Amino acid sequence: MTSVVEGLRRVRGVPAPWTRTRLRTARGASCAFAALVLLTAFLAAYFPRAVQANEDRGVRRAVAETAASRTTVDVGLIRPDLAPGERARTLTSESVAEGYRALLRTVPAPVRVDAGQSSYGVRTSKDLQATDKDLPSPDAVLPRFTAAAQAGLAEHARLTSGRWPRAKGTVSEDTERVEVAVSGATAKALGLKTGRLLHVQGADLVFVVVGIVEPRDPEGAWWSAESQLRTPTMTATSGRPPQKYWRAGLLLPPAAGPALLGTLGQPEAYWRLAPRTDGLTAGVLPRYTAALGSLKGGPDLLRVKEAVEAHAVVSTDLDAVIAAHRGLSRALSPVVTVAAVGAGAVAAVTVAMAAGLSAGRRRAEFALLRARGASLAGLGGRLLAESASLAVPAAGLGLLGAWALEPGAGLWPSVLAAGAVAVLGCVALPLRALASHRKAGVHQEREDLAAARPGRGRTVAELTVLAVAVLVLFAARRGGGGAGAVPVLLALVAALVLVRCYPLPLRWAARVAGRARGLTGFLFFARAGRAAPAGTLPLFVLLIAVTTAGVGGAVLSDVAGARDRAALATAGADARVSATGALAALPRGVDEGVRKVAGVKEVAPVLIDETVALPVETGAQSTRPLALMAVDPASYGSFLRAQGLGGAPVPPRAERGGVVDAVASARVAKVFGTKPREISSLAGHVRVRVTRVADGPPALGGTDFLLLDRAALARRPTTDLLVAGEPDAKALRKLVDGARPQPRLRLRAEARAAYADSPLQEGVTRLFAAAVGAAAGYALLALLLHAQAGAAERTALLVRLRVLGLSRRGTRTLTLLDALPQTLLAAGGGVLVGWGAIRLLAPVLDLERLAFASADGRGPEGVVASLHAGAGVLLLPAAGIAVLAALVSLGQAWWLRRTRMITELRAGDA
Repeated sequence: MTSVVEGLRRVRGVPAPWTRTRLRTARGASCAFAALVLLTAFLAAYFPRAVQANEDRGVRRAVAETAASRTTVDVGLIRPDLAPGERARTLTSESVAEGYRALLRTVPAPVRVDAGQSSYGVRTSKDLQATDKDLPSPDAVLPRFTAAAQAGLAEHARLTSGRWPRAKGTVSEDTERVEVAVSGATAKALGLKTGRLLHVQGADLVFVVVGIVEPRDPEGAWWSAESQLRTPTMTATSGRPPQKYWRAGLLLPPAAGPALLGTLGQPEAYWRLAPRTDGLTAGVLPRYTAALGSLKGGPDLLRVKEAVEAHAVVSTDLDAVIAAHRGLSRALSPVVTVAAVGAGAVAAVTVAMAAGLSAGRRRAEFALLRARGASLAGLGGRLLAESASLAVPAAGLGLLGAWALEPGAGLWPSVLAAGAVAVLGCVALPLRALASHRKAGVHQEREDLAAARPGRGRTVAELTVLAVAVLVLFAARRGGGGAGAVPVLLALVAALVLVRCYPLPLRWAARVAGRARGLTGFLFFARAGRAAPAGTLPLFVLLIAVTTAGVGGAVLSDVAGARDRAALATAGADARVSATGALAALPRGVDEGVRKVAGVKEVAPVLIDETVALPVETGAQSTRPLALMAVDPASYGSFLRAQGLGGAPVPPRAERGGVVDAVASARVAKVFGTKPREISSLAGHVRVRVTRVADGPPALGGTDFLLLDRAALARRPTTDLLVAGEPDAKALRKLVDGARPQPRLRLRAEARAAYADSPLQEGVTRLFAAAVGAAAGYALLALLLHAQAGAAERTALLVRLRVLGLSRRGTRTLTLLDALPQTLLAAGGGVLVGWGAIRLLAPVLDLERLAFASADGRGPEGVVASLHAGAGVLLLPAAGIAVLAALVSLGQAWWLRRTRMITELRAGDA
C-alpha cells in the first residue's frame, strides 16, 4: 500500500515526506541517536527523583531512629493548685481519654498522629522511692519507680506470667492497694514475681505485682517514650561519690490513676502523640516545622488549651530533629551538585557530538541543497522536524522510565530535565548544519585546524565564559552558592585555552617532522593539523570527565579516609578487648583465645591506667586526667607495623631500678620537663623521664598520656588487648561473651559503620559515585563517536598506505598517534584543573557532614575530614582516559585487519 501511495505522489509531482524519507534511509544512525537521547533523558530525569527520594528516606529514617522521647509531641498537665476532688476528676480514665480524642482533632496538618503508638494516661512526675530492704541496691540505694496508668497495655504487650492488673471499685487517693504489671526485664533485674508487694516512701499505698508482660513492639513509641517502663536503668546519684541505683516502671490499669494522688510522686495527666513517618517528605518539612512551632507556642497551642485545659504544656524535640536533618541536607547538596553538573555537562557535549557526527556524514547533502536554493530557515526547519521526531519520543520514554523506577518523587524537576535533553536533541543537528552551511556552495574549503584563525564572535563568547566562571568562583568562595559548577567551569575555560593554544605546537611540530626521515611522524602531524576545528569537541568531553572524576575521587577517598581514622580513634585498633574496672585484668585464656581467632595478625597486651592525675603546672593544686599506658616494646612495635602505624613511637626498654624513659604528649612534656618525675598509679610508683614527644596512641583517644615499658611497673595486669588484622568478628565476640567477668569488645569495622549509618549520607555517596561513573561512560562514548567520525577517511588512508608498503606496526602506531593529541591534552589539563578545583572547593564543601553520622556532623577529637588534592585520585582518571583512547584506537586497527580490504588491494603483489 505504501509503495502505491509513493508511486501516485511521484506521478502527481508531490515530493516524498522529508522526515520519513530521511529516517528510512539512515535507520541505524537514527536509532542510535534516539537511544542516546533516551538514555540521557532517563538519567537526567531520574537523578532529581533519586535525590528527592533519598532525602525523603533520610528524613523518615532520621525521625524513626531518634529516641521516641524526643520525637513524640508531649502534652502535660500538672495542677497542684486544684482541690483534691477536682484533681482526682482530672486524673480519671474517662477525662484523660476524652482529652486524647480532643487533642487528635487539634493537630495541624501536615503533622499526622500514629494512633497505634500514641499513649496517654496518668503518671508520677517524680520517682517513688522504694522502702523494701530486700530489693537490689548496688550502692546501698534502693530502687526508684515511675508509676504510670497508661492506656492500651493489653494491646501493646503479651502476658507471660500472672494476669492483667485491674482496678477494683472506685479508686481515689485513699486507695490502699493497687495492682500493677512489670516488664520481664524489670522483673529479672529486681527479682520481682507475681504476688510481690512493693512499698514506697511517704505513702500508705501498696503496689501488688499481679502480672509480668513482654512488649510486642519494644522499639515503638508506646514503650520507648518513657523507656524505664520497658527496661530498668542503672542510674547514679549526683552526690560525691556517686551511688548507683535502679530506676524502673510500674504499669497500673488506666482506672487506677487517681490512686497516685496518695503518693509523693506528684501525678499528672499526659498525652504522647507519636508522629507518623510514612507520609513525611523533604518537601513538607518547612510546613511541618511551622506546624510544630504553632503547637508549641502559637495558635494551635491555644486550641490545645481549649481542648484539654488552660494549663496544658506542649513540648517536643521533633522540630530540632528535622532542623538537624535539613542542615545536613543543605551541607551535602553542594557535593551532589558537583557530580550532577559534571555528568550533565559531559552528557550534553556527547549528545552535541552525536549530532555533529550526523551533520558531518550528511555534509554533501546539505551543501547540495543549499546550492540548489534551499534557505537556511527551510533547511533548519526540516532538520528540526527530523530531530524532533526522534528526540521527543525518546525523551518521553526516558521520563516514563525514570518515573517507573522511582514513582514516589516529584514530577516537575524530572520533566524539566527530560525536556532540556529533548530540546538539546532537537536543536543540535540544525544548529550544527546551519553553522557549517551559512553560505551556499557545492564545494567548501577545507577547515584546517593548524591554519584556523578564531573570529571575533568566538573571542567574545570565550571572554563571556571566562567572566561567568570568575563570577561563579567568587560567589562560591564567599558562600553564595554555585560551588557545584566550579569544576565544570574550570574545565570549560581550560578547554577553551587549550583549543586556542593547540594549533601553535602543531605548526611547529609539523615543520620539524617534515625535515625528519620517518614517515609516521610527518603523517601524524599533517593529519592532526588538517583536522576540522569542530574535531576538538571531544577535548571538552574528556577534560570535563577527567576533572569531574578527579574531584569525585578526591571526595570519596577523603571521606573514606576520615571514616577509617575516626574508627581507629574510636576503637583504638582493628579490634580491642578491654577489661571492666580500674586496672582490672582480663580473664585467663582470653589472650591465647584471641591469638587463635582467624584473621588476627598481631596482638599487643597493654596496661592502661586512667586514674593518674597530671598537675596543670608545677605546684598547682588543680589537675588534669592523665592516661598511663604500659606496653611490651617488642609486641607493641609489631602491632603498630601490622596496624599501618609504623611511624608511631615505641617506648624504650626500661632498666631495672633506674629512671624509665617514656613517650609523652606535649602537655605532659611541658609539665614534667626533662627532669625525672615520680608517678603514682594503681600499678605502683615509678620514676619517669620524658624523652620523646608524640601524638597519642589511638587506644587513648587523644588524652594526655605517658607511654612506657610495662616491665618497669610493680603490678603488670593486662587490661587491654590491641589486635591488628581482620579478625573474625563472630568468633571474637563468642570468645568475649564466654569469658567471666565479661570484657568489652570494640571493633574498628563496627565503629566505621557507625559513622556512615545515616541514609542521607549513604544515598549521597551512592549518587555521587553513580554520577562520576556516568561521566566516565559518556567519555568513553565520546571517544567512540570521535573514532567513528573519521573512521571512513582514516580507513581509506591506512589502506592506501598499506598498499604503498606501510607495515602493520606503522599502521598501529599511526592509529594510536591519531588519538594522542587530544587525549594527552585532556589528561594533563584534567589533572591540573582537578587540582585547582579541589583547592577552590576545599573551604566550601563540608565533607565532615558527609563522613560522620553524628548529631553535630563531627568526628572524634583530632579527626577531621577535608578535601585534599591527592596525586593518586587525579592521575588515575587521566590514565584511565589514556587507556580508553588507546583501546579504542587498537580496536579500530584490529577491525581494519578483519575487513580484508588490504589483502584484496595487494592481491597482485605476489
